Amino acid sequence: MSQITLIKNAEVFAPRSLGRCDVLVAGDRVAKIDQNIDLPESLGQTVDADGAWLIPGLVDSLVHISGGGGEGGFGSRTPELDVRDAVSAGVTTVVGALGTDATTRTLNELFGKAKALEAQGITSFIQTGSYQVPVNTLTGSVRSDVMLVDNIIGVGELAISDHRSSHPSREELIRIAADARVAGLLSGKGGVVSVHVGDGPGRLSPLFDVVEHSEIPITQFYPTHMNRHESLLTHGVAFTRAGGFIDFTTSTTEEILASGELRASCALKLALEQGASINQITFSSDAQGSLTNFCEQGELQDLEVGAIASLFDEFRRAVQDEGVELSQALQVVTRNPARALGLKGKGQIVTGRDADLILVDRERFQITHVMARGRWQMFDRHVRTARLFG
Repeated sequence: MSQITLIKNAEVFAPRSLGRCDVLVAGDRVAKIDQNIDLPESLGQTVDADGAWLIPGLVDSLVHISGGGGEGGFGSRTPELDVRDAVSAGVTTVVGALGTDATTRTLNELFGKAKALEAQGITSFIQTGSYQVPVNTLTGSVRSDVMLVDNIIGVGELAISDHRSSHPSREELIRIAADARVAGLLSGKGGVVSVHVGDGPGRLSPLFDVVEHSEIPITQFYPTHMNRHESLLTHGVAFTRAGGFIDFTTSTTEEILASGELRASCALKLALEQGASINQITFSSDAQGSLTNFCEQGELQDLEVGAIASLFDEFRRAVQDEGVELSQALQVVTRNPARALGLKGKGQIVTGRDADLILVDRERFQITHVMARGRWQMFDRHVRTARLFG
């Protein structure tokens, strides 16, 4: 028998404000949203939200779920994602990717970790490839990876304008994007190329170049780390005006901020002031990735690990510190990344969509309950998802 849960008296943000509503969950889907729903006690569980905010589960579009290779040598390799960290941060959907190290960190590991996270209760997709060109794949080609492997949704994170990049040519970028696009069309997936953008002077020029000299639409590319500095953000605003999505990274350090990076929340406000559409901006955590601070000569100065909790933290900062309206700020961590990557059923509270839901204490602005695929993974601040070992 399917699990049935009724959440009553919630202030629902879907992410658009729906006002005070009841939400009925049957199995892993939202079954009904209405102002007054009754459920017999014998039929399922009723939870009184008592006016708390009910929001969609967060969609984190860049997480190094299997860990990353630290740029400080083998001793700085970063750990894999703990599912309990994701749950307590309200993240119910993650997109895993490799980064700089595609030699000792492999797509096989990435695939296995994604399947483990799925078994532990959250939704996990992955990208084929890494920073490098030619693209590493599981099956021998980008097209067959996207078409034949169920949880591979695109390519990423491919690096440009970065000293760690393979410096792909226009023709290489066109070929990769074309293969991903066709595979996405044939398989019903996004087929998007997620792009790591460094702090090199080229900024987004390689992507604009591809769009100008090919039939590849700008939405086929999804550049991240666009809050590295204000000039890169301004270039990103131009990208959104042309119809593309841009992503701001929420994990950072005081040292990186001192070097010129903007907090994601601050970057959001600034981008909106410069004329970017709220519908074209997203946040991602870059969790488990290396947070590197290089000097002008390219030497590593500092290294820390990205945290998945930063995603909710920067959403909260956007509302509390930067004055961004709640439903707008919520879009960048729910609906927008789902749209950018073609993740059907994610990022919204809509009848028939996946029951990924979060209750937030509106006074403390803290997560109290997390539901993923119709099951409570955190209830009244207690994480129910168990570690398999220890």
